[in-house]
Amino acid sequence: MPVTASAKKRLRQGEKRRLRNRMYRSRARTYVKRTNNLISQGLWDEAQHAAQSAASALDKAAQKGVIRKKNASRRKSRLFRRLHQAEPESGG
Repeated sequence: MPVTASAKKRLRQGEKRRLRNRMYRSRARTYVKRTNNLISQGLWDEAQHAAQSAASALDKAAQKGVIRKKNASRRKSRLFRRLHQAEPESGG
């Protein structure tokens, strides 16, 4: 356990940041899972909207420094690739 006042403060700050980071990371994961579930169920229109929300959540997490920018980009790329591969053939 920390002894000095500054060490105690750093412990409190770190805990606050950990919880805040977890919120952004969890939100991004939730949207990605939701999109994947909609893709697997064949709900194309809903999956498109969910993918946009997932991309936004990933960008927000990257902006806040919770995940790295290229990590967010890679996840979005994989998600949209999965989405477009599942696209109904009648659309194009």
